[in-house]
Amino acid sequence: MKLVDWKFAVTVGHRLVRPGPVTTRHDARAVVEQLRSLAIDADQVVRDFTGLDAGDAEPVRVVDRRRWITANVDGFRFLLEPLLDKLAERRPPGVMTVSLGPMVTGAQIGMILAYLSQRVLGQYEIFLPPGQGAGRLTLVAPNIVEIERELGVDPRDFRLWVCLHEAAHRVQFSANPWLREHLRSEIDEFLAATDLDPAAMLKRLRSVAGVVGDSLRGNGEASIADAVQTPEQKRILERVTAVMSLLEGHGEYVMNNVDASVVPSSAEIHRKFDARRHQARSADRVIRQLFGLDMKMRQYAEGSVFVAAVVERVGMAEFNHIWEGPHTLPTRAEITDPEAWIRRVLGADRLTT
Repeated sequence: MKLVDWKFAVTVGHRLVRPGPVTTRHDARAVVEQLRSLAIDADQVVRDFTGLDAGDAEPVRVVDRRRWITANVDGFRFLLEPLLDKLAERRPPGVMTVSLGPMVTGAQIGMILAYLSQRVLGQYEIFLPPGQGAGRLTLVAPNIVEIERELGVDPRDFRLWVCLHEAAHRVQFSANPWLREHLRSEIDEFLAATDLDPAAMLKRLRSVAGVVGDSLRGNGEASIADAVQTPEQKRILERVTAVMSLLEGHGEYVMNNVDASVVPSSAEIHRKFDARRHQARSADRVIRQLFGLDMKMRQYAEGSVFVAAVVERVGMAEFNHIWEGPHTLPTRAEITDPEAWIRRVLGADRLTT
């Protein structure tokens, strides 16, 4: 018996998601067409700015919130089903069956995706089911329109600004094909390190209640993911976090440092968007912490500072040595110590010039 009812996850997500901002059909079509066009423009800007040869760009997908949920359930299923099948084989009767029943777990996934579908502006999907290509750039149109209205910024500039960040991720992976396989290997190792012992897993699941309680009281910074990880998974996550900090920070650096003529109001957008990140309602902050989304925000900040520091010191061409292979990627410690990365990868002499 499967541990997750994926169809039910989609159903729950679709039922819980709020509708997008009110707009006419004509305006909605215009937004979709402009986003598709701006994504193409952004791809060329990113390649020129970074000097990375990314080949031809795949067509961008512009979706609503429900289509985003459906696509991400497919992605989760592709990544997680091998592990879930192993867990199902070892699942004992009783409390674990109740706690991890297919519909219950499907509902939990659907709830998370409904929440995220209202906040994600775009993403570059790198783990797709067979037959769907190597990668896919997706933009969530209603969320982009909602935020640009909330911030009161120029719609064309904001849409291009968002496209630049997601195009940067496409360029990262398309110019460096090894990177996708490296991350997939790390994720596979992370999943393989899952403790299949039901008693140990139940003990960690019980600790989730403590994490939730601490978050609601405003104490602690742990997420649900932290609570259920094994020690080996935490070590793997250190490496993955360093890579994600690089990727997110690189995208953030690109979107905020391309020539001002590309996005004339970029400084205003950056200032308002950053302020919005830090003005979330208390309930929203709790949810972000529980799902580990605050870590993603820190990745943006730390990674962007790392990229800016290295590029300022050695230039973009030398920075691009970072994409040579797993051995040139920064460690978690180097993300907060750019000079350590320069010393290890480029040589100590670069710090004296």
